[in-house]
Amino acid sequence: MMDPAAGDDANPYEKGNGFSLDIERYLNELFALKYWLAGIVAGAVLLGVLATLLATKLYQADARIEISLDATNLTDIDPVRSRSRAAELQYLNTQYELLESRFMASRVVDAANLTRDPEFFEIFQIAEADAINENDVEKLLLANITIEPLAQSTLVDVSFSSPSPELSQKIANLWAEEFVASNYEKLFGENVEAREFLSEQIAELREKLAVSEEALVDYAITNQLLVVESVRSDGNSGSDTASQSLIANDVTTLNQSLAQATADRIAAQGALVSGDFPSQDPRNQLRSELVQAEAELARLQSLFGPDYPALVQQQALVDSLTVSLNGRVRAAFEAAKIREGNLRSELERAKREFLGQQGQGIQYGILKREVDTNRELYEALLQRFKELEASGAGKNTIQLIDRAEEPEFPYSPSLIQNIAIGLVVGLILCALLIYLRVLLSETVRDPQELERRLAIPNLGVVPESKNPDIVGELSQVSSEVNEAYKSVRTNLTLLTPQGAPQVMMVTSTVPGEGKSITATGIAANFARIGKRTLLLDADLRNSKLVGTLGPDSVESAAVVDLLTNEAPLMSAVTRHDEFGFDYLLAGRTPPNPAELLAGSRLTQLVEEARNNYDIIIIDSAPMLSLSDAVEVSRAVDGAIYVIQYDRMKIRNIEQALERLRRSGTQIFGAIVTQASTTGYGYGYGYGYGYGYGYGAEPGDAAEDGVAGTSRN
Repeated sequence: MMDPAAGDDANPYEKGNGFSLDIERYLNELFALKYWLAGIVAGAVLLGVLATLLATKLYQADARIEISLDATNLTDIDPVRSRSRAAELQYLNTQYELLESRFMASRVVDAANLTRDPEFFEIFQIAEADAINENDVEKLLLANITIEPLAQSTLVDVSFSSPSPELSQKIANLWAEEFVASNYEKLFGENVEAREFLSEQIAELREKLAVSEEALVDYAITNQLLVVESVRSDGNSGSDTASQSLIANDVTTLNQSLAQATADRIAAQGALVSGDFPSQDPRNQLRSELVQAEAELARLQSLFGPDYPALVQQQALVDSLTVSLNGRVRAAFEAAKIREGNLRSELERAKREFLGQQGQGIQYGILKREVDTNRELYEALLQRFKELEASGAGKNTIQLIDRAEEPEFPYSPSLIQNIAIGLVVGLILCALLIYLRVLLSETVRDPQELERRLAIPNLGVVPESKNPDIVGELSQVSSEVNEAYKSVRTNLTLLTPQGAPQVMMVTSTVPGEGKSITATGIAANFARIGKRTLLLDADLRNSKLVGTLGPDSVESAAVVDLLTNEAPLMSAVTRHDEFGFDYLLAGRTPPNPAELLAGSRLTQLVEEARNNYDIIIIDSAPMLSLSDAVEVSRAVDGAIYVIQYDRMKIRNIEQALERLRRSGTQIFGAIVTQASTTGYGYGYGYGYGYGYGYGAEPGDAAEDGVAGTSRN
């Protein structure tokens, strides 16, 4: 117990000392709810049995495959796709994920044509087959497929469950087979796909090459481009960058002929002017004849007269040769001039045609390069196609080891498993119910909550009495109620080293919690051990001690009278012969009880009582909404708080206790009254353990004086 002189720091019952598991509280709740808990467990087990009986039987078929980590390539040519050995774990995990992918479900749906299988819809109880699509069937398969790798191996079990053993076997085998086939396609099917792709590209390029060559030829024919010589860009090898056409040859020839004609025209013109001819010119002979004739004519002229016949004949010969020579020279000049003019005109025409074909030659070169490019691509793809044909042989890394067999017995539902699950669920629900009952409890159902939740000591527990005469039970020394108050008295004597505090106030949260009976029981038990005891009634608003102490006490003097005059305390007290203590009742109800209790007169009366009594018990008014108890607390050593079992909300009790603490009142502890026999069992020292409740329900109008009546 605690020393009342100690401060708040010495309070061992302060909140926040950490989590504590009150096993006894949980056990008490378990015993209190034992029939409910048994019903919950039985119901959960029954539901497990019903679930087993009503559940659809499921059959599971298992196929086993092996996932190898090495692939064999029978050629020296690298395959299209290779795998690193360093990623073995990643490779296996990838295969496991692929086994459970929608990709596999789609392959199985297509392979088994499940979207059009009426037996499949009937087995899974799908009413309208038209309303379900391929995506729904895939989800149904994925929901029933199980992939389980075997530890420390590369083996994998593929399991499928359904209400039909035949369908389970079919889907399990088909799933494994499709996975093996898909892996082969992934390893070596890519070569086939590549060859098919290359075949398409080769055919397309072949057609494109033919079209480009045809376009090149058509362009040359349309533009009359006759290619007679190819000119390479580097002079050695490579693609043709330009071509020499026939018109280019014509331009070259015409140019050479024009040069010759020009030279001939110049020579003829020179001969016309100078009369000189080349040595081999045939006109030199004619000119020689003319010179001889002219010489002969000069000779004749020197010998004969002009009319001499021989002279006339010679003159005619000279004239004839002169005319003939001049005619030939001029004719040669004119012929050379005409030929030069004709060649020049033809050359200009050829040059214009050649210049016109220069632009066409550019387009021709573009078409020619396109033809060359297409031909090179065609030859490269053709070579790659031949290489891929040689790299398509290899061994599949995934093989079907064991085919699924038709299961003989269903694997689900399991009666034992469902009963075990129901039992576990029932126990969990029971534990949850007990925990919530303890956690959500708003009233005091466990005396240990006084220390844990209210931070005040437990001074005792008073059981519920079946006897309506509670005062009679207090007078019986060995009664259960009296034994409880004996325990309270013992705990009070241990509060301080000097024994019980001299002046103690008894209060509660609201009326009807057994406050007056408790004050009477404590006073009676202190009187029995020889303590001079005074029971002072300070509940000036609604005193219950009159009904508790008997009708004879009505005529006795009252506290109200002493508070309003200066009469001595000892002149007004009355002796209770049965209990052995003195008492002083409240008397008539005054109009201002709080003011009377707040005055100094109450303190004077208490000081007078200290001089004459060992123990003074003051029955105060309840705390809630009243200030009377706070005023009384200023004159006492401390307070005893009375709490009725399972009645008041803990938050209301906390508010009342906080008011007392703020006033500086020492709270010695709390007493739980009317403890129920259904929730807890309490032993009282003499060999008997009892569970007791005490009196009226929270809504009953039971008074403290008759608080010992049993509840219904």
